[in-house]
Amino acid sequence: MEVPEVDEIEGLPPAVALQQQRGSPTTRSSVGSVTTLSNLLRMLYSRAGDYPRNQPLLYAESFSPNTPGGACPNCHGIGRVHEVSERTLVPDDKRTIRERAVAAWPTAWQGQNLRDILVTLGYDVDKPWRELPKQDRNWILFTEEQPTVPVYAGYTPAETRRALKRKEEPSYQGTFTGARKYVLQTFATTQSAMMKRRVAQFLTSADCSICKGKRLRPEPLSVTFAGMDIAEISRLPLMKLDQLLKPYLHGESKAYDGHPEKALVVQRIMEEMLARLDVLLDLGLGYLTPERSTPTLSPGELQRLRLATQVRSNLFGVVYVLDEPSAGLHPADTEALLRALHRLKASGNSLFVVEHELDIVRCADWIVDVGPDAGEQGGEVLYCGTLSGLEKVRRSHTRRYLFPQKEKAARGPDQASPRRLVETSGGHSQQPRPLGR
Repeated sequence: MEVPEVDEIEGLPPAVALQQQRGSPTTRSSVGSVTTLSNLLRMLYSRAGDYPRNQPLLYAESFSPNTPGGACPNCHGIGRVHEVSERTLVPDDKRTIRERAVAAWPTAWQGQNLRDILVTLGYDVDKPWRELPKQDRNWILFTEEQPTVPVYAGYTPAETRRALKRKEEPSYQGTFTGARKYVLQTFATTQSAMMKRRVAQFLTSADCSICKGKRLRPEPLSVTFAGMDIAEISRLPLMKLDQLLKPYLHGESKAYDGHPEKALVVQRIMEEMLARLDVLLDLGLGYLTPERSTPTLSPGELQRLRLATQVRSNLFGVVYVLDEPSAGLHPADTEALLRALHRLKASGNSLFVVEHELDIVRCADWIVDVGPDAGEQGGEVLYCGTLSGLEKVRRSHTRRYLFPQKEKAARGPDQASPRRLVETSGGHSQQPRPLGR
């Protein structure tokens, strides 16, 4: 943005936007990482977990699949391994290399370059793939070698052999890459979603054979709490996790009798964890698990996770901007959402909420109503003030929904109820949503 054309700005508070957008999707981002529950679980296992005999204590970072010290070395903390096979790389073995039997290779110049390199290396690119020697097929698909050789663009195999014999000047020097190396490298590094989708079709995916999909090294997985390793406890729904941990807070569990230092650590961690879980459960998110990746969440679920995290952040003097926090929320859970918003406000923060849900609009201290209609017929600030003042703004459609009884009384008993209809693409009409904010 350009520098604003003002001389001075005072009293501008910091702002936090709790948007519905996911940002950059990544499977490493989870419910636990967004809410910081994962951090607390790692601390719990590090300081109060049950270790096997003779195993040294581990730092909290060792229980994270996103750190070198914690990630399974085989799957790099993903939990799944991607691999290729001759069948996936060469779906039609009746084709020749020239006919693009190696379907995983690029379709443009780079693919032609790889085929030309094979001609220089002496491979038969005009024989059906199935008729090539097994040794040749394996090298073309799976080699880690990357030889650089002269390429004679446009030459036939016979012409290429003659050019090599005469030591002619090549068109360029080309470097070979095996099909598996190309697919795995592209899948891991490309910034293009289209390229990632293309190479993904040549991959097979399965749980890592070393960590069994748990993403961690054997050492942290050998540490347990309540009889479960950290991967197993992270797969519990938040509601069940809350039930599991509560006895440790209230002293009902005798697991740490005789270990007062560990008991104190557990109690303090439980206080923070259960307080966060309380807000999450109140917002109707008890069915989620800490390990659930954020790309699988709806925008409304993700925004409520962020809201719950901010409720426990203890920040004050902040302006929170929320974009329709009721989106995807069952009407019965609106009260819980309002409680969370009031807790943020009570901590000394201000909330700017874009919303159409009337129960939330009615709770606002200050309303900015934009309208009167949609598109080119809207965008005008019709009202700015407390809720009661909106009743007098005749042009506001939001007023009709917020004060339906008074609207009906003003029309009189003999007047038909007004209905503003919006034509949809299907040729039907529907009631519009109120435009209140």
